[in-house]
Amino acid sequence: MPYTVHQAKTHFSRLLKLVEAGEEVIVMRGSHPVAKLVPFELGQKNRQRRRPGGFEGLAHLDESALEPLNADQLSAYGFDIPLEDKLSRPASVMLPAPSPGDV
Repeated sequence: MPYTVHQAKTHFSRLLKLVEAGEEVIVMRGSHPVAKLVPFELGQKNRQRRRPGGFEGLAHLDESALEPLNADQLSAYGFDIPLEDKLSRPASVMLPAPSPGDV
């Protein structure tokens, strides 16, 4: 049943009782509907319970994506020095030994 904004503000308690009884109340601004009052449903009585999953088989992984990159591929991605060379090089920066007053 449609009501104007003024009527809805004036008779809000009565409209809430109508909604509690199961009716839907439409609030109009002029000739345009702007809101609908409906009963609030507690719980998920009418809703179907969600089941996890459902995306199986949609994503396909190429096994080559898990293989290590070779030196040319590393260079193409901006890694000019392969990891093996980085691990075999000595550290270029040495930290100074602490002085006896620092302890």
